[in-house]
Amino acid sequence: MKAIVLAAGYATRLRPLTNTVAKPLLPLAGRPMVDYIYDKIAEVPGVDAVHVVTNAKFASGFTAWAHGHRGRVPIHVHDDKTTSNDDRLGAIGDIRFTIKEAKLDGHDLLICAGDNLFDYSLVDYVDYWKGKGEASCLAVYQCEDIELVKQYSIVELDATDRITSFIEKPKNPSTKLVGTATYIYHRQHVAMLERYLAEGNSPDQPGNLVAWLHKRVPVYAYRFQGGWFDIGNQNELLQADNLLRERRGMPRRSEYKLD
Repeated sequence: MKAIVLAAGYATRLRPLTNTVAKPLLPLAGRPMVDYIYDKIAEVPGVDAVHVVTNAKFASGFTAWAHGHRGRVPIHVHDDKTTSNDDRLGAIGDIRFTIKEAKLDGHDLLICAGDNLFDYSLVDYVDYWKGKGEASCLAVYQCEDIELVKQYSIVELDATDRITSFIEKPKNPSTKLVGTATYIYHRQHVAMLERYLAEGNSPDQPGNLVAWLHKRVPVYAYRFQGGWFDIGNQNELLQADNLLRERRGMPRRSEYKLD
């Protein structure tokens, strides 16, 4: 199994913090955000490489981070050569770019957004997925804040937890079960990515691929417990920073700072 970390966004909502620092490299409790994601991925026995896809603006920062990292699993940084929101490839476009760049065809893929922090074990997630046969999988979370639910994607499931409906940013949510940006794609389904794009579907928003895929092949939901943060604004960034600071015995802060 190969792992991809999506880190090619420009994080305009977090400016000026992200004028010079990529969102996944913003420090939380003294460590880059992406460190916590890497640690979770590295626990999975079958993963032998982590591929981080970024853009021309932030590639040097990720390269420096990767060179200074001492983990079990090697890190490969891929620059998609885009420079702004105007020419970005989109998350799904970046998945295809990384598959081609790193020759990942024929491999199962574990894909994590570089701005999603979570407490659950990816080892347990992968084990759950392995029990589903030739299927892909999405990590899902019960979100009690209905206003946040409207900003995410909602999923409906059958009795076996197979996804039967997937809706991005619903105006009137029918459920509080939301999809998170952590995916496992079976190698046979990875091959369907080209078909998805050839049909003219959006290369942006990684959930769009799930919305298309679940109508054609089995895609299951992995229900997890524990903390989860989708770092989309400075308030969520501060909450995540303070949670991790508390866990490390560091004082809370009233505002987020880069130091």
